[in-house]
Amino acid sequence: MKKLIIPISALFITGWSQAQLSTTENYVYTKNYLDYNGITPTKTSETVQYFDGLGRPKQVINIKATPSNKDVVTKIVYDQFGRQTLDYLPVPQIGTQNGGIYTDPLANVTSTPYGSEKIYAEKQLENSPLDRILSQKQVGNAWDNKPVQFGYDANIDGEVKKYTTSFNYSTFESSIPVSTTYGANQLYKNTITDEDGNKTIEFKNGKGQVVLVRKMLNTTDSADTYYVYNDYDQLAYVIPPLASVVTSLDQTVLNNLCYQYKYDSRNRLVEKRLPGKDWEYMVYDKADRLIMTQDANLNDKGKWLFTKYDQFGRVIYTGLIAGGSRESMQSQAGPIVIAESRDATGFTKNGMQVYYTNNLFYEFETILSVNYYDRYPEGTPAFIPTISNQSAVLTDNINSELNTKSLPLASYVKNIEDDNWTKNYSYYDTRGRIIATHSINHLGGYTQTESRLDFAGLVQQTITRHKRISSDAERIITENFEYDNQNRLKVHKHKVDNNPQEEILAQNEYNEISQLITKKVGGSSLGAGLQDVNYAYNIRGWMTKINDPENLGNDLFGYEIKYTNPENTNQSSPKYNGNISEIDWRTASSFNNNKKRYSYQYDGLNRLLAGIYSEPGSSIIANNNYNEQLTYDLNGNILTLKRFSKPSSGTTAELIDDLEYKYTGNRLNKIQLPAGVANNYSGYNAAQNDFGYDDNGNMKVHMDNGISSIDYNYLNLPNKILTSPQVFFNTYQLYYKYRSDGQKVEKTYITSQMDVVGNLEPVELKTYYLDGFQYSQNVNFGSVSPLLLRFIPTSEGYYDFVKNKYIYNYTDHLGNIRLSYMKGVSALEIQEENNYYPFGLKHETTYLGLANGKYYNYQYNGKELQETGMYDYGARMYMPDLGRWGVIDPLAEIYRRHSPYSYAVNNPIMFTDPDGMQIDPVNQKEWDGLKSSVTSKRDELQKEVNKINQKAQDKGWDAKTLASKMGDKQDRLNSLNQSLNNMSTLESSDQMYGLNKMTGSEGITSYDKNTDKINIGYVNEGNFVHEMTHGAQFESGEIAFDIESGKSLAQDLDDESAAYKAQAAFDPSSVGGMSINNINNNWLTTLRDSSGQQVYGVGGSAKSGLFGVSINSTVGQLIRAYPAAKESMKSLDQSIKLREFQGVKYKNK
Repeated sequence: MKKLIIPISALFITGWSQAQLSTTENYVYTKNYLDYNGITPTKTSETVQYFDGLGRPKQVINIKATPSNKDVVTKIVYDQFGRQTLDYLPVPQIGTQNGGIYTDPLANVTSTPYGSEKIYAEKQLENSPLDRILSQKQVGNAWDNKPVQFGYDANIDGEVKKYTTSFNYSTFESSIPVSTTYGANQLYKNTITDEDGNKTIEFKNGKGQVVLVRKMLNTTDSADTYYVYNDYDQLAYVIPPLASVVTSLDQTVLNNLCYQYKYDSRNRLVEKRLPGKDWEYMVYDKADRLIMTQDANLNDKGKWLFTKYDQFGRVIYTGLIAGGSRESMQSQAGPIVIAESRDATGFTKNGMQVYYTNNLFYEFETILSVNYYDRYPEGTPAFIPTISNQSAVLTDNINSELNTKSLPLASYVKNIEDDNWTKNYSYYDTRGRIIATHSINHLGGYTQTESRLDFAGLVQQTITRHKRISSDAERIITENFEYDNQNRLKVHKHKVDNNPQEEILAQNEYNEISQLITKKVGGSSLGAGLQDVNYAYNIRGWMTKINDPENLGNDLFGYEIKYTNPENTNQSSPKYNGNISEIDWRTASSFNNNKKRYSYQYDGLNRLLAGIYSEPGSSIIANNNYNEQLTYDLNGNILTLKRFSKPSSGTTAELIDDLEYKYTGNRLNKIQLPAGVANNYSGYNAAQNDFGYDDNGNMKVHMDNGISSIDYNYLNLPNKILTSPQVFFNTYQLYYKYRSDGQKVEKTYITSQMDVVGNLEPVELKTYYLDGFQYSQNVNFGSVSPLLLRFIPTSEGYYDFVKNKYIYNYTDHLGNIRLSYMKGVSALEIQEENNYYPFGLKHETTYLGLANGKYYNYQYNGKELQETGMYDYGARMYMPDLGRWGVIDPLAEIYRRHSPYSYAVNNPIMFTDPDGMQIDPVNQKEWDGLKSSVTSKRDELQKEVNKINQKAQDKGWDAKTLASKMGDKQDRLNSLNQSLNNMSTLESSDQMYGLNKMTGSEGITSYDKNTDKINIGYVNEGNFVHEMTHGAQFESGEIAFDIESGKSLAQDLDDESAAYKAQAAFDPSSVGGMSINNINNNWLTTLRDSSGQQVYGVGGSAKSGLFGVSINSTVGQLIRAYPAAKESMKSLDQSIKLREFQGVKYKNK
């Protein structure tokens, strides 16, 4: 935990700011500049944290933080044991006291957006020094009787299987020869029961290793995932639920269903096999850096993907190289540190001049990407700012005081299918922020962006210039952004080329707790929009409405999400754990403007069992027209799917799909029909053909849809799809082109149609994807039509260049495009309406409205629908008719208990797969911004160090003079480089991390067992560096976490010194200007908090260990480091290690 260090005299100064602070209270006042004109701040964010007599926070005030410049106050209370069992939501006040403390901050709660809801979460803690949570109730009246419950027990005899490994000490390989069961009381058993009664039980051994995670389907059945370790405590096998019920784990079962891992003598993962895939191999250099990887498809071709680094460990180029076995390649790479350096002449490969040396593994076949740092490569286009008041551009002249040293400047990416390249360049201002980019595409055209940033780094204006090829006319997109007093986006304007009017895409309004409540979309006048989109939320912050389907008024679309309050209780029950119980929607189209409803049903694993369709208010409410019902195996593979549709005649819904899925492991082999059921061609074409796969688990053959073969590139992306004649299917060919970073750049669709005399003639449609600008060109019966720029996406839909119109999209909470409209001559015109089954197949009654032609095919989850009927998510193609992927999840190891082919863990109503790899990206933009700040600070220091070293050389300084001039700059620079390395470690970790921007004076890094996430809580950028360092200490085994409380364990003075050093390297003022070289354990013991209490050392409030300890420290060592714990630990076996304790979260190495 980091304490903000400020001069003690500052605590007693009055009138030192405009805030009117209470002079009789202890406090910490923080002001962050959000804008600055060079003389005075024009916009600030101010916070005051008040403390009680024991130095505990009791009230946090965000001064004038609401849209109407009112205070937001968070009350903090403690029970009689000093524990924080009630967590209050921040409450907006009726005005501002300019930082003065509030005697009753809850007085006006009922007049806030909270209304009469309960605004605090409540924890019931165990009456013991462990303070373990027994139950926890969330905010909101509906959750008052729906707590999350926690249980702490030991296993009973025979409850858990005991898998043992046989380890070969010569080959470092494991096997699983037998399986017995654990005897009673041999494992720790922790149970979490969520608000809806769904149970998760985790069993751990004495070393703290997770042995089993059990998810209860019902009171008797469960889905069990076992974790098996070898003699070196390395994870050797993961046995997912479907394999856990198999009597004998033979090699076939292991290969089809389990995760298998092998390590070398240096504890490096060198081989792994995921279920449904063949073996993958890894090769490392002497510095333990991953140099080469090979999957099964590359192995068949005798090729490896390689990565080369520079002397600073930065990736400089990648490619493909021919090679032999893993052992052979490791023997070549293992003895050396593989690094290349910048070179003025370099070498040429695949049509690209590469300005690096190629001394090691130089006989490679293909180069795929090249990265440049420090200096721009030859041929870089010059950038001259055109936006007024734009900052100066950072030069790459190393003699300049401010330069681009250490910054990533250019990235060249080759097309996988040919030798054409995309060249990307980045330009920075003098604060190290990217203000412009220039991308030369594979056709020779370009996309250039230029942005004006304000003091806080927010974009004020962006200009995008684009050409498909160099001879095209330039298209110019101009966007302007306006923000309120706390940098909430208020207005987003958009202009195409020299159009006479600037379109206002969005005008946002927020409530007093900063939730977006109204968005005026479209139009050209401030204060008015084509549509007013209104949003509503419940007390948990979950969206409940987009407009109102009960009362559309002038709205074209209304949407309501129900969690705890479904109306159709015959088909759905209230859900309190975040699952959605019911959704209503209505559109203003003349096609069918009845209110429509889906009621949802789930199993104990939160998997969707049914979406029951109805139309409240219609003549037949429960018409079941678009029902979708599913069953699953233990891994989440769909076993059966029933799908209904509106009848062509009569009133009874038509069963169009009654499908039975047949598998080998997780691979879908065939879709069958129940006996006596005929194939219904209006649904899925269940022709009962076999599916085919390659060794990477990619679907190669899908003859039910006419697909006879799919070829994949090394990223497992399809580059060629061929079809064979099938009933109701035209034959076609699809060809894709991708860059080596996975970005799709071209698609060619070839089919045949009959001409006017009845002859079959080829028809071709080519689509280009160029930085958001999408082009298409038709070749019909030998006639080539003009190539057209079709559209570019906007934040609220897209701009149609053919129509010269802005098209606006209504999207639901999943990003599904539900309704598209544009401004007509006299009224709004609906272009398209889309309704979807729960797993994404469109209802067959699609309304195309006034749309002429269909070249904008982005629909479910906002993804592009392909001619195959699949959606392109970027990393994989999704099959909505089958509710699963055709390719194994690239991040399957994060979700080992789920089938690697399952979509959104079979809960497509709550989750999306943004790119086909993970359920939800977390904090990435915030993380990238923080990393950019650390990088910028590092670069500033590097320039200062370079300048001093240059002066020392020019003036002939001796070592003493140089040291006096340098001070601690070099040490700070080294520390910042280590911080960036730590961030890279966290980025590549299989442990999930989250960010939490906090108010007050201190941050904290903690563990959340409900999400298995380590949360880095920080109050400012310097504090982030401090707390992030603790995250890195977890990765290295220096600290651990108590699973129940989430607090850190084994965090000693050495760990705190390291974190303060990292913080001081970034911002010396945050530690009172202390030199990084003077921060040590002795200095820590001098620190006092605002109440004067010692923070570190004997009796310190932080309770940090006095001596160095880690997860491998024994009880005896822990007692020495924590003398206050002697009485409670003296009866324990003094040789037991911390990681062997129950309830300890630590990093498995």
